[in-house]
Amino acid sequence: MSQLLCSPTPAISKESIHALLQDKGGATYYRQMREMPVNQATLARDLKQTCKSRTRTWLAICAHCGMCAESCFFYKTSNNDPTQIPSYKIQSTLGEMLRRKGRVDTEFMIHAMDVAWGKCTCCNRCGLYCPHGIDTGVMFSYLRGILFMHGFVPWEMKIGSGMHRVYGAQMDVTEEDWLETCEWMVEENQDEWPDLEIPVEKEGADVMYILNAREVKHYPEDIAQAAILFHVTGTSWTVPREGWENTSLTMFAGDWEGCAQNIRRIYAAVERLKPKMVVGTECGHAHRGTVVEGPYWGGRASGDPPVPFIHYVEWVAHCLRTGKLKIDPAKKIKIPCTLQDACNYVRNDGLGRYTREIMSYIAEDFREMTPNADHNFCCGGGGGLNGIGLYRKERNIGLKNKLDQIKATGAQLVVTPCHNCWDAIRDMMEVYEEHNIKWSFLKPLLVDMMVVPPHIRHEAP
Repeated sequence: MSQLLCSPTPAISKESIHALLQDKGGATYYRQMREMPVNQATLARDLKQTCKSRTRTWLAICAHCGMCAESCFFYKTSNNDPTQIPSYKIQSTLGEMLRRKGRVDTEFMIHAMDVAWGKCTCCNRCGLYCPHGIDTGVMFSYLRGILFMHGFVPWEMKIGSGMHRVYGAQMDVTEEDWLETCEWMVEENQDEWPDLEIPVEKEGADVMYILNAREVKHYPEDIAQAAILFHVTGTSWTVPREGWENTSLTMFAGDWEGCAQNIRRIYAAVERLKPKMVVGTECGHAHRGTVVEGPYWGGRASGDPPVPFIHYVEWVAHCLRTGKLKIDPAKKIKIPCTLQDACNYVRNDGLGRYTREIMSYIAEDFREMTPNADHNFCCGGGGGLNGIGLYRKERNIGLKNKLDQIKATGAQLVVTPCHNCWDAIRDMMEVYEEHNIKWSFLKPLLVDMMVVPPHIRHEAP
């Protein structure tokens, strides 16, 4: 591989992504990274141009009091290691980079990369407990962007960001793959749901549905379940041909221009199809990337998307509240269950009230974790950490914090409306050999327990 795979600004193409994929585990990529010099003048310029007054003020007013320490699950699962305190982690990386005005070496940049992706999920929990209102998670997101610009980014994040730029999705899902999956899911479910449809490019629908590329690639039944729920609730809906991917590995990677490309594709679909609202699938960071930060990446000075954008939990809560979706009491969850909310929709958009409303309809023995809602801990796999092999050991140690929370409730089922949380919970059960706790998205639970209106043709399975 003669091309410098980790170079700061390589041409992104299918060929370059293929070359990265061929480098199993990123061995060549990381070797080249260790040999890559830091362009200190360019780094100093980029810091000067992009590091604005808010971030500089936060770094300056940090009292080094350590009150953020207990907020971090890495700190708690690392025997209270002081180097895992959020304020220390950001001051020793971004803070030091600014104090030195970019005059840092390759070893420093690799250390900053290890901290930015291997010791922080950008869950923003530490911001709740800082007496000065400093949001270290936001600063780590900024640090990731600077590191990405200079070629110091984990191998998997480089690939994921490139996939978004080339395929318009976090995985190599082509438009043909996407449309064929929609057709396949209708065919697979027509015996049970004869009138089921997945409308593509339908103009003027009440809902435009956008989703996670992992559902298309690995969990197509999730698309079918969404279609069934839209069908049963009588919702006029559609999916776009292009601009259907709701996630943003570019955000995890710190690829700011890639973030802008993602959101422009989605907003272009809105402009084209003119839906009344957009509903995003069960994913935490997708909501943040599309609704919370997306408008700014998309150049919308108001900070608002072009039409109302809501997370799937908001849509479900509305349908339950208004009676569009009814639950069969006999099919409610009977076993003790708990709820894992995604950091990115709880702390960034306050959606915990909707998930608890949903649980009041579907569960007979719902048990809150301690702490919960806005104060809940990260699952341990967010911010891209689930997918980075280089930091798998650190992630697995961090997972123990969430597992202890879950076990303390006595729950036998964890409801988690987020792909990253779902994956982290699956992995923690395997790593720590817990065999008595199950986990699930909302959609399969709802499809199983809903009452099918008599006017809808339905062949019982």
